[in-house]
Amino acid sequence: MDFGAEGDPAHLRGGGGMKAATIRDVAERAEVSVASVSRVLNGAGPVTEATRNKVLEAARALQYVPHSGARSLSTSKTQTIGVILPDLYGEFFSELIRGMDVAARSLGYHLIVSSSHDDAEEASAAIRSMRGRVDGLIVLSPHLDAANLAAGLAGRTPILLMNGGAAAGRPSIVVDNHGGAVLAVEHLVATGRRRIVHIAGPAGNLEAEARLAGYLQAMARAGLPTSVVEGEFTQASGHAAGVALARREPRPDAVFAGNDNMAVGAMLALQDGGLRIPEDVAIIGFDDVPIASLVRPGLTTLRIHIAETGRSALERLVRLINAAGEAVADTACEIVRPELVVRPSSNPATPTEASSVPSNAGERLRALAETPSLKGENS
Repeated sequence: MDFGAEGDPAHLRGGGGMKAATIRDVAERAEVSVASVSRVLNGAGPVTEATRNKVLEAARALQYVPHSGARSLSTSKTQTIGVILPDLYGEFFSELIRGMDVAARSLGYHLIVSSSHDDAEEASAAIRSMRGRVDGLIVLSPHLDAANLAAGLAGRTPILLMNGGAAAGRPSIVVDNHGGAVLAVEHLVATGRRRIVHIAGPAGNLEAEARLAGYLQAMARAGLPTSVVEGEFTQASGHAAGVALARREPRPDAVFAGNDNMAVGAMLALQDGGLRIPEDVAIIGFDDVPIASLVRPGLTTLRIHIAETGRSALERLVRLINAAGEAVADTACEIVRPELVVRPSSNPATPTEASSVPSNAGERLRALAETPSLKGENS
C-alpha cells in the first residue's frame, strides 16, 4: 500500500479526487470503537484522556472533517439559525445581520439568510426550505398576515418574529414606531416648524402605518395641518418626493421621512433645488443607519440601535432553542424604544456634535406604547 509522508493511506489523502477520511477510518487508526470517536468529537459521554488523545491525533493525521449532516442526525442539532428578511438590500438589513452574526459566532452558530422579497408566498417557500436544516428561525415581516403564516409554517422549530406587529402569544420583537414618530414631530414643532410634511413608507406596511399614525396624532395635538407624500422606503422615492416638495407653494419648512433612506434622498433633492438644510427646510429620518451621521448636514433621526437589536434577537432565539419543550415558554413581545438623535439637519444650534433627547422622553414613549396603534418595524 502506498503511504504518504506521515503514514496516511493514499486513498485517504485529500486532493486529486481521493476519498475523504471517515469516522471509521479514524477509529481504525486510533484502534478504538466508532462510538468512542463520536464521543470525543462531539464532546458527549465519558472517555479516558488516553483515548481522547489517540482519537484527536488520528483525526489530525487523516485530516478528518466531521460530516455536518451526520452530526445533526446524531445530536438533533445543526448549530445553524435561519434568518428571513423582506429584502437583502440596504444599510438597515446589513446592520441587523452584522449584529446577528456577531452573536451567532460567539455562541457557536452559523446563519443561513434568505429574502422573501416582501412577498408572503416567497416567505413561505423560504421557511419550508429551512425546516430541518436550522435549529431556529428569525423572521422579519412588515405584514401581520405573513408573520402569522410564518409562525404556522415553522412547526416545532423555534421562531422569533420581528417587525410584524405585537404577535400575541408568540415571541416577538417590535419597535415603538408610533412613539418614535411622535418624538420626531414634537422636536420639529419645538424648533418652530409649522408646515411639516411626512414622506410615508409603502401602503400596507405595518411600520409605515405606525409611523404615519404617530405623525398624524402629533400634528393633531399641535393643531397643525397634515400633508403626506407616498414613498417606498427607498432613497429614490425620497428623492422624488423632495423634488416635488421643492416646487411646492407654500413650501414646507420641515420633512419627517419614514426612514433614513427616504430622508437622505429628500435632502439631496431639496439641496439640488437650491434650498438650505435646515435653514429653509428641516429634515428628520428614522432608524439611524450609518449614512445618517455621514451626510452633510448630519441627519437627525430616531435611533433603534440596529446591530444591537440583531444581536439581542439572535441571543433570545438561542435561549428559545435551548428551552424547547419546557413547560414555561417565552411568548413575550419585546418593545424597542427609539431615541431621538438630534443632528444639524433639524437643529442649526448644534452645528457639529449629535445630541440625544434627554429628560422625559422615555416616560412619554412608555405611555405611547399603550396606544392601540403600536406596530412593528421593518426598514
